[in-house]
Amino acid sequence: MAYPGYGAPQVHAPPVADPLWGWFQAVAGQDGQIEPVELQQCLTASGIAGSYQQFSLETCRVMIAMLDRDYSGKMGFTEFKELWTVINQWKQTFTQFDADRSGTIQGHELHNAIKSFGYNLSPQCLGVLIRRYEKSGHITFDDFVSCVVRLRALTATFQSRDTQRNGYANFQYDDFIKSVSCL
Repeated sequence: MAYPGYGAPQVHAPPVADPLWGWFQAVAGQDGQIEPVELQQCLTASGIAGSYQQFSLETCRVMIAMLDRDYSGKMGFTEFKELWTVINQWKQTFTQFDADRSGTIQGHELHNAIKSFGYNLSPQCLGVLIRRYEKSGHITFDDFVSCVVRLRALTATFQSRDTQRNGYANFQYDDFIKSVSCL
């Protein structure tokens, strides 16, 4: 008798009636995982970005890195579902703060959007984010997602090191490089 993990074939059964399975399966490799290029294809084909431009390959890389708990550079179906949920939340937030309905937001709108997520950034930190993601006075949805992913990932890494929850953390250089290079 074969037991899972001991010679039994691994079968990736489709989740029962999950509408996201079709999008995922259409691009997933035989290993049941998707890489950044495949994620880009999937998100573009699904239309999740709406009328906004497609996600860049770099944004797809950081989205995978945000959820890549085994550092494989790929994403399984569970992570894909989690990503789908947060992209939709980010899309709602982006739309909410796109006051002029231009399909882009400005620096002050980015500040308000980030604040709505519960972040209280200093004006200097906010200025760095705006200079990094703003192009010609505007921030696209793709750049907004990239910014939020990086902010979320860096915050999670920092919080894991801030054991006393006092706003201070100790990092060894290798830990710092690993956390930043994943983004």
